[in-house]
Amino acid sequence: MHVPDVSVVVIVYNDEERLPTAVRSVLDQTLHGVEVVIVDDCSKDRSYAVAQELEAAHPGRVRAFRLPENSGGCGAPRNHGIRQAAGTYVMFLDSDDVLERNACRNMLDAAERTGSDLVSGMCVRVHLDNRWGKTTEWYPWIYSRTRTLESITEFPDLLVYDTLSTNKCYRRSFLLEQGLEFPVGIHYEDLLFSAQAYVAARRITLIPNQVYRWNVVEKAASKSISNRRHEIANFVHRMEIHRRVDELLASKGYTDIKTAKDAKFLKHDLVLHLRDLPLLGDAYRQEFARLANGYLATIDPAAYEHVTYLQAICAYLLGKEDWNNLLPAADAMVNKGRLTSPLAERDGRVYWCGDHIDDPADTEARRILDVTGQGFHTTPLTGLTLGNRLTSYEDDGRGTVTLSGSIVNPLRRIGPDAKLSAVLELRARRQIGVRSFSFPAATVRHAGDTIEWTATADVAGTVRPLGIVDAVWDVRLRLDAGGERIVTRVSTAGLDLDAAARLRVRPRLTRLVSDRFEPEVTKKGNLSYVLTAEGPAAVRTQALITGAMHGKAAGVVKRGLRKALRARRNLGSGEQKVRVYHEVFSKLPVKKGLVVFESHMGKQYSDSPKAIYEEMVRQGVPFEAVWSYAGAKPTGFPKEATLVKRWSWQYLRALAQAEFWIDNQGFPLALAKREGTTYIQTWHGSALKRMGFHEPRTKAQGRAAQDRFQAAVDRFDHFLVRSEHDVRTLAKGFRLRDEVLLRAGYPRNDALVEAHRAEAQSGERVRGPLAAELGIDPDKRVLLYAPTFRANAEGAVEGFAFPFDVEEFADRLGDRFTLLVRTHYLNSVSLPPSVAGRVVDVSRHHDITPLLALADGLITDYSSVMFDYAVLDRPMLFFAYDYDSYAGDIRGTYFDLKEKAPGPVVATAEELFQAVAAFDEADAKYAEARQRFLTEFGEYDRGDAARRIVEKFFTRSGK
Repeated sequence: MHVPDVSVVVIVYNDEERLPTAVRSVLDQTLHGVEVVIVDDCSKDRSYAVAQELEAAHPGRVRAFRLPENSGGCGAPRNHGIRQAAGTYVMFLDSDDVLERNACRNMLDAAERTGSDLVSGMCVRVHLDNRWGKTTEWYPWIYSRTRTLESITEFPDLLVYDTLSTNKCYRRSFLLEQGLEFPVGIHYEDLLFSAQAYVAARRITLIPNQVYRWNVVEKAASKSISNRRHEIANFVHRMEIHRRVDELLASKGYTDIKTAKDAKFLKHDLVLHLRDLPLLGDAYRQEFARLANGYLATIDPAAYEHVTYLQAICAYLLGKEDWNNLLPAADAMVNKGRLTSPLAERDGRVYWCGDHIDDPADTEARRILDVTGQGFHTTPLTGLTLGNRLTSYEDDGRGTVTLSGSIVNPLRRIGPDAKLSAVLELRARRQIGVRSFSFPAATVRHAGDTIEWTATADVAGTVRPLGIVDAVWDVRLRLDAGGERIVTRVSTAGLDLDAAARLRVRPRLTRLVSDRFEPEVTKKGNLSYVLTAEGPAAVRTQALITGAMHGKAAGVVKRGLRKALRARRNLGSGEQKVRVYHEVFSKLPVKKGLVVFESHMGKQYSDSPKAIYEEMVRQGVPFEAVWSYAGAKPTGFPKEATLVKRWSWQYLRALAQAEFWIDNQGFPLALAKREGTTYIQTWHGSALKRMGFHEPRTKAQGRAAQDRFQAAVDRFDHFLVRSEHDVRTLAKGFRLRDEVLLRAGYPRNDALVEAHRAEAQSGERVRGPLAAELGIDPDKRVLLYAPTFRANAEGAVEGFAFPFDVEEFADRLGDRFTLLVRTHYLNSVSLPPSVAGRVVDVSRHHDITPLLALADGLITDYSSVMFDYAVLDRPMLFFAYDYDSYAGDIRGTYFDLKEKAPGPVVATAEELFQAVAAFDEADAKYAEARQRFLTEFGEYDRGDAARRIVEKFFTRSGK
């Protein structure tokens, strides 16, 4: 009898519809020696019958088994599958997921090549209810490359983070010899099984291939076990599994892994439950605290050094069972960047709350509750997102609602003399037609640590939604305090709204569409209203219209509505210029050799367009160069080129007749590219933040706006990428075809590659004329501080505010380092005279490349400059003081910077100063991480990008 190479154990319970798809993903594997072992956990539907039908249809390849009674979990059916498996290796698959087509082949090859007991590959979460096809890779940094471990101690993060059992292939003899089985009768069985397998394995191999597609339905009516966090039994099981894993690690003496695991518990496991606390009752909270605090007592104190300030604060306050301060802190974790506590000040330091910090017996209170480094006390109030807690909700049953709330007044910065006024606003989440309706607050008053308000909204008589297309309306309060406008969302703060009446409403599409506003609590605990139907006629009509919304007629109506709304906007002279561009200038002949260059929408002579231009000049290419500029007059642009002001008539004519467009951001979206023009898009950096169609704001736009954006990016004939990360992120975010991509690297980085090579060959760093120009002391090291773009709460550009005391930096470190400050080109900075010579503003240097080459080290937060500086293989520090706010906002990131950063990630000014003081230590410690970072994000930066592009498009040999 032929022994299968791999047995895939497919477990199923009441999932007759999806089971065949899961089994088909196994049968369609490119590795043919694969069998399917289906284990039904005593389903109540036809799952077992379907399994038998699959067995009959595929004799010898599919075998079906059924447990005599339901086990209530995944452990028992998987254990049965291990016993029934005939293959040399075993894998696990849930009936609602699928295997990647090459999964078995890739994992088998790795196991046979290395002799590993366990091979693990990348899992991808597929969000089935996301219309944009959202997918997220499960800890992809773990699988950045192939690696083989002789012990889990070589890479503890694997045990700490990847606790799945399904993205792995196990040698069956290893499982049997070690007696490895899943625990039965308890949830989160994967955590324990995976930990046991990691610890017992004599060799583990990781492969950078996708192997498992984990299908996720976030809005499912029936929540999975791990998502039923409101059930206290869920947390009981989680705690028990963690205790068992801790016992396993202790028995092996793996203290370092235990510390890392404790940090992850604080950052992930505990947070998952804390975020639900404001919505749960006192009985649940008391039992939760009892269970959690018993486990927190076993946490290694060192683990707290690896968590965010809010995670540490929440764990501390939970230990105190201080619900008054804990619930606001939990709310702040859910709503990233929201300040939900009034704060307290002692001895020049700022604390999350005033409780506990004056207790001399509590030595940890001040350390953990200290939030001075977050800058809440110095950030302008308009730059803070203040918590606004709903304290009362009343309705008259006829369509009028009265709300009362309490806004945090941090450190009482809104003084008692400040004149107050407020407006309650209902704003459509999809802003089509009428955007919002406002109701002046009846009362707004100072109340010490808070601002209290009350507003009455006559919803029935005032609010006129369109209906259907603007179904969700968010509640906000605009507070005017002494001339400063502060906008807040209204949090329900656990207030019970179940008994609240539906409010009458009159949609513009008549009441036959919908006739009520129903209060709803969002995932983040905020108050919203949802259009719904109550009257029999409205209910029937809404069902009909909802079904018709996806038909052809509905598409015509929607397009007509959007067209009418656009027609109402006055585009002024811009509309006329666009018309002349298309109807007049685009009829003129294309001029051979005419190249229009633009960098950052005309604001600079810099970046890759500059590098390509200078390479063309260097090679003597015959061409006519036109550079665009923005502002009153151009500065720093080449004298040999023709300069045209952006959006001028000369600019439009040059674009219309150009043979080539070259820029790094985007020529005006409204201007179509002619067929005879070639558009080379160099782009301006690899992406941390989600881009293009991956951005929620783009997804939320109407179809017409998305079509316009798609048409704009479709103009790109060539798009430069510097790594496969760019291919997965930027290229997919812009929906670019593969043939558009130029895997050439960034021309702007050619100089950095050459600088690194020269330094490696000579063994010394040549600073060049820029150091003398800036007056750099040759005995001091140079650090470049280059943070990302900053705006205020309304998105307006304003002066850059240092997140650390620049004078303290100069006093403490100025004898060893010169700090160059280079803000984003949209920001500006002002330095105090006291730091002259020790801190230098270089923001006016448009081209950052020479500054990068000069710097001995880089300090940044989330700027894409990190990817460019990696080419130099020099130390980097990441001052991520607002990481929770930045990474957790609506736009989102492609990866967790803290997990991939090739240098220390610090959250406070003190941590930053200490990291700079330990500069050499960080240099050596992160050498390997820097190489990984460069490999992932800069693999195509080889120093010849500009030359390759010029030769490909502009020289005879290239053409």
